[in-house]
Amino acid sequence: MKLDSKDRTILEILQRDASLSIQEIGDRVALSANPCWRRIRQMEEAGIIERRVAVVNAPALGLSMTVFVSIRISAHDKAWLERFGAAIRAIPEIVECHRMSGDVDYLLKMLVRDIQHYDGVYQRLISEVPGLSDVSSTFSMEQMKSTPVPVSAVPV
Repeated sequence: MKLDSKDRTILEILQRDASLSIQEIGDRVALSANPCWRRIRQMEEAGIIERRVAVVNAPALGLSMTVFVSIRISAHDKAWLERFGAAIRAIPEIVECHRMSGDVDYLLKMLVRDIQHYDGVYQRLISEVPGLSDVSSTFSMEQMKSTPVPVSAVPV
């Protein structure tokens, strides 16, 4: 789907506040409600808009520590990958998992209360997934930037 300037603006608005009514979004992009709604539906159907969600403040819920876990593995077979995938999906504190290029095979992002909570998650991870040859953790001292998808960087 090719996006025009109105589509891009709609995406920027939705990423900042998806609770706005279609009328409010339309007013901001100079569209009436029906054409605005059709554009949003087209972007949903095209997979550009995956879902509309609320952004939750993790520290306000007591999950004030962000941990990045680098994992190197010794096995790369299909059975191991399926077991690893199932294990990380079953651990709610793991909020992101990326398969990486370079020296690290996987990078996990975890949200935990404190070091003791992290240690429990770590122990669960290493007990449920054999073949982890190196697990290294770093702790975020401060989140300096977190932004929506940069819609303005998408080629025209």
